[in-house]
Amino acid sequence: MLLRYHLKPRSPINKTLPWISRLLSTAVDRVPSPSHPSLSTVHSKEDLLKSYTVTPPIKPWPIRLSPKRLASMLRRQQNLDLALQIFHHAGNFHPNFSHNFETYQAMIERLSRARAFAPMESLLSDLRRSGVRSGENLFITVIRNYGFANRPKCALRTFLLIRDFGVSTSVRSFNTLLNAMIQCKQLNSVYLLFKNCRKRFGIIPNVFTCNILIKALCKKRDIDAAFRVLDEMPSLGMVPNVVTYTTILTGLCAGGDMEGARRVFDEILDGGWVPDAMSYTILIDGYCKKGRLMDGIKVMDDMEENGVSPNDVTFSVVIEAYCKEKKAGEALSLLDDMLEKKFIPSSGLACRVIDVLCEEGKVDDAYSIWRKLLKNNCTPDNAISSTLIYWLCKEGKVSEARKLFDEFERGSIPSVLTYNALISGMCEHGELQEAGRLWDDMIEKGCVPNVFTYNMLVKGFCKAGKAREGVKILEEMLEKGCAPNKFTYMILVDGLCEQGMEEEVMNVLVTSTSSRWVYMDVDSWGVFLTKFVNDFDSWKIVLDEMLENVG
Repeated sequence: MLLRYHLKPRSPINKTLPWISRLLSTAVDRVPSPSHPSLSTVHSKEDLLKSYTVTPPIKPWPIRLSPKRLASMLRRQQNLDLALQIFHHAGNFHPNFSHNFETYQAMIERLSRARAFAPMESLLSDLRRSGVRSGENLFITVIRNYGFANRPKCALRTFLLIRDFGVSTSVRSFNTLLNAMIQCKQLNSVYLLFKNCRKRFGIIPNVFTCNILIKALCKKRDIDAAFRVLDEMPSLGMVPNVVTYTTILTGLCAGGDMEGARRVFDEILDGGWVPDAMSYTILIDGYCKKGRLMDGIKVMDDMEENGVSPNDVTFSVVIEAYCKEKKAGEALSLLDDMLEKKFIPSSGLACRVIDVLCEEGKVDDAYSIWRKLLKNNCTPDNAISSTLIYWLCKEGKVSEARKLFDEFERGSIPSVLTYNALISGMCEHGELQEAGRLWDDMIEKGCVPNVFTYNMLVKGFCKAGKAREGVKILEEMLEKGCAPNKFTYMILVDGLCEQGMEEEVMNVLVTSTSSRWVYMDVDSWGVFLTKFVNDFDSWKIVLDEMLENVG
């Protein structure tokens, strides 16, 4: 990363900064025979540097700067580029300042989290050359972020280089490496590293190491090997914990072995451990995915009887299962319980419940979800709003849909999805003027219509017997560079033909093929071919006009 500094000479000089840069890079100890009088006293590069002032990257620059203060400045600075400039300025130009491990750690960890690995590696090299005593936590952070970035080789290289910094590797950094391998889906590498941890790295694994290995084996669907590790843990001097069993429980549920999962869950209880909400939720989710909803509900009841409160994930899993079974009333009741416990459902979950309710004709109950979300200080997003608007319009409650839209607009910015839902409903019910006003409002507020928006307007005009207006919409669509799809042409062609305006269809084709910005795809051509394949004379005229336009 290139850092830029501004040098201000204390005395005037006729030479340029590139000349100064070249002078500073030379290996000479003295500047021979300077012609400018202000340089007559300069005998070395150090003297030359002292004759200039370096502008700091931020103002005001602290007069007194300690490593602790610099580390705090680096962590607070939002601009990563500027943070790196501050780091280098302090080390190169601040009087009597030297970086320590705290400043290196602050900067390297910031670069690592931002995935700016090139400058991060450069600083790691500087740290190694500096001889500053380092700590293992820095390398744990770097390895973890290499895992998040799907760079398993870099994570392994970093682990192997830790000792070059005078730092001993411990089981903590080794466990971080194993987790990074899982993150990068290098599951076979986890076993190889575990197998060599004592001999190659001098590291004694602990229960967390075995848990990570079991996790890798479960992800490989090798449950038998995971059980073997579980059985061997006591001989290695380790006692399996609730995380060990929960990890195997997850693998069994993912593989659909619910009988085995139940046995492992019972072992957790028999071992005197209290399963947490996550353990219960894993088992409930396994039952629900196998279509055994009632077994999942029973586990949820046991969970509450044992004093473990369901969390938001538990509620979401069961509500989703109710929706899948088309049990709208139960889904709504559990959603109410979720809201009472101050958990906020995801947008997708709320939409799912609304869909199931409305499919059963319970639009008013679906509308109540909107009110309940507002009551819990959760503003419904565009996905929830557009879903509810769609169903209100489908039930013929366009005015209520408009009221909901207006209420939503007071606190949020409607997306094209939300506009489309209401415009579509208005067009379906013949409220073309209202749809036109909403269209104008949409454009005025900078929301760009998409092909679905145009299609709904074309359909609305054709349905109202105004196919020529639909043609004008198509022309505007082409002018704006929005590509029509086959549904645009199907709607328009059918509308023109139903109104006895077959000759206009050929004009539509000529207009579409003459556009400079939009090209017709194969499916769109198919609409015209299917409709008029037998009318060769008309096609000959159209093709002649197209060839004339190309010429």
